[in-house]
Amino acid sequence: MKYYLSALLGFVIWGTFALVLKPLSEFGALDILFYRVTFASVCILLACFLFRRKQTLESIRYIKSISSRDRTRLLINVVASAILLGLNWFSFIYVMNSVSVNATSLAYFICPILTTILANIFLREHLNRGQWIAVILFVLACILMAYGHFIDLVYSFFIALSYATYLILQKNTFQIDRFFSLTIHIVVGTILILPVMGLIDVTAPKTNEFYGFILIIAVFYTILPLFLNIFALKGLDSSVVGILLYINPIISFFLAVFFYHEQINTFQIIAFSMIFLAIILFNVAYIYERKRNRVLKV
Repeated sequence: MKYYLSALLGFVIWGTFALVLKPLSEFGALDILFYRVTFASVCILLACFLFRRKQTLESIRYIKSISSRDRTRLLINVVASAILLGLNWFSFIYVMNSVSVNATSLAYFICPILTTILANIFLREHLNRGQWIAVILFVLACILMAYGHFIDLVYSFFIALSYATYLILQKNTFQIDRFFSLTIHIVVGTILILPVMGLIDVTAPKTNEFYGFILIIAVFYTILPLFLNIFALKGLDSSVVGILLYINPIISFFLAVFFYHEQINTFQIIAFSMIFLAIILFNVAYIYERKRNRVLKV
């Protein structure tokens, strides 16, 4: 239950991201990204060494103790995760401020499907018949959501693929603290993004409101939900965490329609109905199979 709640809370938080990102729409995506990753890196390093010192030192000892081959695998995983995280951050901010809030919500309608399919292919996570029916419903719903919005679909697919692949990479066997692992991802991601920052003028005037929103984004919309996601993966399949991700776009979509007054059509209403049905079907099928497997083991 704690893993379910962890995943749900993380996606509920992300669903309200537009509330703190839209007020910064006058600033460029790279500008926001630079301060976001910088603030996030500083905050998570402080938290790692001040409040989780024991777990951090244990993780460092573990890395030193493993073979050079495993250290290389860990390095590849960390760098790839950091790159994907950085790409996801930038593309999300760019699309949110330059395309539409609706396009970002569409991205997280596509992401769960990609996560589920990638988990099935690369992690060999089993899906039963009920779950596959739910996946088909998700695909049909996404096609309806994208109807008449082909450019939105292209942007959305890129955002979705970057985060879906990131989630798959976190389902690994390395015995290091999840918070320490996230710290490495954010810090390495920040280092990798720094060369791109030469394209912007970070000395441009910023308001106190700007720094306030950036701090909120760094802590409550970056570190906290990412940690909740990684923690949830300890006890749940990647496909399940991926499907729970639908909480994010549902909240984001309602914000886009009722708060930011973006257009909604009949296809989108039908798609939402299908997604609600598919979410229920997928999770019921998953829970039923887990209970059945427990009974068979007994």
